[in-house]
Parts: sequence; C-alpha cells; structure tokens
Amino acid sequence: MSRLKFALVGCGRIANKHTEALTELQGAELVSVCDLKSDKAKEYGEKFDIPHYTNYDEMLQNEEVDVVNILTPSGLHAKHTIDIVKKYQKHIICEKPMALKLEDADEMIRTCDENGVRLFVVKQNRYNLPVQKLREAVEEDRFGKLVMGTVRVRWTRHQHYYDMDDWRGTWAMDGGVLTNQASHHIDLLEWMMGQPVEVSAQTTTRLVDIEPEDTGAVVIKFANGSLGIIEATTATRPEDLEGSLSVLGEKGSVEIGGFAVNEMKTWKFENEREEDKQVMDQFKENPPNVYGFGHKRYLEHVIDCIKNDKEALVDGLEGRKSLELINAIYEASETGKTVKLRFEPEKCKLGVGDE
Repeated sequence: MSRLKFALVGCGRIANKHTEALTELQGAELVSVCDLKSDKAKEYGEKFDIPHYTNYDEMLQNEEVDVVNILTPSGLHAKHTIDIVKKYQKHIICEKPMALKLEDADEMIRTCDENGVRLFVVKQNRYNLPVQKLREAVEEDRFGKLVMGTVRVRWTRHQHYYDMDDWRGTWAMDGGVLTNQASHHIDLLEWMMGQPVEVSAQTTTRLVDIEPEDTGAVVIKFANGSLGIIEATTATRPEDLEGSLSVLGEKGSVEIGGFAVNEMKTWKFENEREEDKQVMDQFKENPPNVYGFGHKRYLEHVIDCIKNDKEALVDGLEGRKSLELINAIYEASETGKTVKLRFEPEKCKLGVGDE
C-alpha cells in the first residue's frame, strides 16, 4: 500500500521526535513542515529536503497531505485542529495535552467526527515495553483488588527553559508541570487504575518565575476504591531524577522506574508464572532522553489504524480522560476542596489565564 503523507504544524522541541520516527517508518512520508518562525521551518525543511512554510493554509493548499501533526503550543492545539479539519478534512495527530479546556477538547472531537477524519492524541509512553507488560498484567487481573497506583515525575526545568518562548509557563497557553511534563504519567496512572471519582491537590511554584506550578501533590480516589498518588515537580536539582509508575494490588506489585517510565524495577506476584523470571531482563529500556522510544511505535500504530480502519489506542475520547482529570486537579488546588468527577470547572485557570 502507498505511504501516508504527513505534514508538521509546529517545529519546536518535540518536532524532532516526530520527524525521526516518520522518516524511519515504511508506511509514512514526511512531505512538508510549517512554523511561524521561518528559521525553524527552514531548518527542518532543509534537513529533510522538503518544502517548508510559515502558513499552514499555504502548505495544505500546495501539498498533498493525508495527516497533519499538531505540534504547536498546547493552548493552540484546539484552534489549529478545528481550523484544519473544517477547511481541509485531514486526519489529525495532536501532541499532549490535546487541549487545555474541556470544551475545546469536546469541539475537537465533534469537528473530527462531523468531517469524517480520525483524531489521535500522542501518548507515546503507553508504548514503552515495561508499560505494555504492566498493562497486560492489569488486563489479566493478576493484581486482584487494586490498592494504590503512584506516579512520580522528578524532572529539571530551569528558568531558561521557560524563557525560550513567551507561551511557556502561562495558564492560557501551557499550564505547569501537571499539564505539560506529567500529563503522560497521569494518563498512565488512569489507564492502569480506572475511572477517577474524586481528587484533592496542592500545588506550588518554588524555583522558577512562571504563572502555574512547578510542583504538585495529588490524591485520587478511583471508582474501584483504590487510591492514586501523583508527585510531580520540575524543581528537581541539579538534573532529572525519575519518571516512575507503580501499581500495588492484593496479589502483586509492579514498579517501573527510569527517567522515562522505561525500566522495570519490581515485578512480583503471588501466583508466579514461569515467564515472570525473565521479565526483569526482557523489559528494560534505556532511552536517551525523557521522551523515550515511544513516538515511533505510536506513529506506527496510527498508520495501521488509518490504513486498516482499526480502533485507536488513544483517540480524542481517550485523550480527553486525562485532560478532565488534570482540570479537576487544578480545580481542587484552587478551591482547596475535594473535587468530584464529572465536574464543571469554575476556578481552574488552565487555558484561560488570570482573566
């Protein structure tokens, strides 16, 4: 079958992971890139010998494209997705988080449905090998009654990271550590533990000058009665320490560590299987950075879904789940109250700012 033609809207930090993956996959062809900053667009255009633009309307009118990857600031994901789908009816791959406001996420889902295109939200850490093995254990009910799930994001972001672009570290366009860096881990926690029903949270800004938080602590109650803990900070010094996930149940315990949820640390079950003896050696990965290896596996999955009309692991509805939880976390932090899901945000500043 012919390769799907991809175009990138946004050539920031994450664009490198997308271009690396797309140029390695047999089912994909990167045909063009776009960024408001001409130097960034030119850099990627020349690197891959493809047309580059500063206006995506011009790009999509001139180039034959099947899929558009939205890699712009988080606060623009919804606007760009909705505009491109309405005008050009292209499939969309949207980086995390899919939007900042729940109503924007709903409009993205609705617009894609009405125009007959697919919406995929990037959650590449679901494709880390140890994460896949943990999910398999959850689906096989090896834990029995779930007790507690915990994620820890102890990463480093200095002031110069936020000063690189004026949208970084703002409520209206970015959010803090819980929205940006920890959103993948929050997704993984919810994927393993199930539907959250209430949340309480405390956030603070300790070491950088930004609007939202650089540090947060969250307690979640899930529908099955288990609890969840989120510990997230970009104020770890002097360097990244870990991005980890653990699940504890009545019949077993699993902990995945590393700095990108990439290394199996603990794999213990009461009813041990012969295969369990090999898990610690078989499910270790050492990615070069916090982005991990998952983008290639994720995009390969997207290509398969489009070509063969398969169900997506993370479509718009699935991507919305972690966004709703993140909104609830901010609501709880702002109000000092326990927030029940489903809820309507009142005090949450995400996507709005101080207006």
